Amino acid sequence: MKIVVDYDLCESNAVCMQIMPEVFEVRDDDFLYVLDENPGDEHRSKVDECVNRCPKQAISVQD
Repeated sequence: MKIVVDYDLCESNAVCMQIMPEVFEVRDDDFLYVLDENPGDEHRSKVDECVNRCPKQAISVQD
């Protein structure tokens, strides 16, 4: 799976970072960074939670 972020929609709310800090990071510049675009399948449920809880629906997954 590959995590895709639509940065035009993303407001760097850090909801995803709270769920998966090992994959998402909002830095001091207030931009979201994806630390691991291709997390293993064992992380699928957490990635899906990030997708579903993103306030702007800016995160998606390509299989």
